[in-house]
Amino acid sequence: MGYDSILDNMPRDELKQPLQRRSLIQRLWQQRPSALVAAYAVMLATYAGSGVWLVHQKSPYAGEPIVTAQIPSLETVQSTKSEVIARSTNPKDGTDVETASTDPVDVPMPEISKQKITKLDSHVTIITNSRPSLVKAPVDELAEKSEQGLLPRIAANGKKPSDVYAKTVSFNVIHSDSPKIVLILGGMGLNEKLTRKAIADLPASVTFAFAPYGNNLQAQVDKARDQGHEVFLQLPLEPVGFPANNPGPKTLLADADGATNLDALYWHLSRFAGYAGVINYMGGRFLSAPPAVKSLLVELKRRGLAFIEDSSLPMSATDEVASAMNMAVRHGTVQIDQNPDAASIIAALQDLEKQASGGGIAIGTGSGLEITVQTVRDWAQDAASRGIEIIPATAAFKGRIG
Repeated sequence: MGYDSILDNMPRDELKQPLQRRSLIQRLWQQRPSALVAAYAVMLATYAGSGVWLVHQKSPYAGEPIVTAQIPSLETVQSTKSEVIARSTNPKDGTDVETASTDPVDVPMPEISKQKITKLDSHVTIITNSRPSLVKAPVDELAEKSEQGLLPRIAANGKKPSDVYAKTVSFNVIHSDSPKIVLILGGMGLNEKLTRKAIADLPASVTFAFAPYGNNLQAQVDKARDQGHEVFLQLPLEPVGFPANNPGPKTLLADADGATNLDALYWHLSRFAGYAGVINYMGGRFLSAPPAVKSLLVELKRRGLAFIEDSSLPMSATDEVASAMNMAVRHGTVQIDQNPDAASIIAALQDLEKQASGGGIAIGTGSGLEITVQTVRDWAQDAASRGIEIIPATAAFKGRIG
C-alpha cells in the first residue's frame, strides 16, 4: 500500500499532530468508563447521598408503619345517605365526644362505640374500637310496611336480614381448630335494668333474644346492637299444656288456621327491627306438628330470617320439615341455666366446651337472669385464656356443628 493511500485512510485529526501525541482531554476521553459502569456509579452516589440525608431527618417513628388520614373536625358532617357516629371520652375532663362521618353506600354502616384511645404524643392519637356496633336498624331495603308495622324482608338485591343484621365473624375464626360456643340469652327486654346489665357486662359475641312483650323494645335492641351484640326475636309458640301453660299474648298455636297464625306472627315480627333470626320460646306442642312448623318456616325463609330451636324440644319436627324445603336450621344442645345457680351453670358451660372440642360449634341457650349474666361473664374471661371462641348465633350456620 502506498503512502498516499495510508494518508487517505487516516482520520483528519491524525494529520495535524505527530503520532502518539494527543492532548490530555483526548487521552482522558479515550479512557472513559463504559455507560454501564457510569450508571452504577451514579446509582451508588444517589444511595449514599440519600442515606446521609435520612440520617439527619427528625423522624421519631422511623422504621414503624405510619398511617395518615384526613380527620374531619368535631362538627356535624352532612350526609344524604347515612351517618356514622363515633363516641369517645375526652381523657382530660371525662366528657363525651362525638364525631360524625358519611358513608355513600345504600346500606347504612354501623355506628362506632366504646373506643379505646392511645395517646402517643401531642400530635398523634390512635383510636381502636373494642366493641364495634352493628348496622343501624331498620335498613330501608329490608323493611316492608304492613298494618302491624315494619316487617323484615329480603331486599331487591337479594340481601337478607340474616346477613345484614348479623355480627361479622372472620373466616379464620369460624374454620379454626378452636372450640366455638354460641350463647343465646333470652327474655331480654322484659326487665330493662337486667337487660342493660347484660349488655354492659357480657362479651359482645353473646347473642341476645328479645321477647316481644317488653317496653321500649327498639331502644333496648338499638343499645344492644350498638354494643356489638347480635339480636334474635324470641317467638312464643304453643307448649304442651296450653293454655294453662301460656307463653303470652298472640302465641302461635299448632291447630290454629293459617291466617290466624300468620297475623300473630306478623305482630311479633313487627315489635322491633334489627334481628337476624328467630328462636322459639317454649313450643313443645307447636313444633311437634309438621303442618304448623312448615307454615312458620316457609314464612321465615321468605323473609330471609334464620331459625334456631332451643334445647328443650325432644319431639320436634323441625329438622324433617326444614330438610324438605332446603332450609338450614340449628338446635341448641344445652340450656345453661335450667338449674339457676352458679355451679350448675358452670357445669353446663363446661359441657358445651366438650361438645365444641376439635373445632366444632356448640349452641347453648339461657335466660337473662342476674345469676346467669354474672356467671357467664366470669366464665367468658377464663374461657378466652383457654382458647375458647364465643361466636354469634348466625355464625353457627357457617361452620361445623360439633
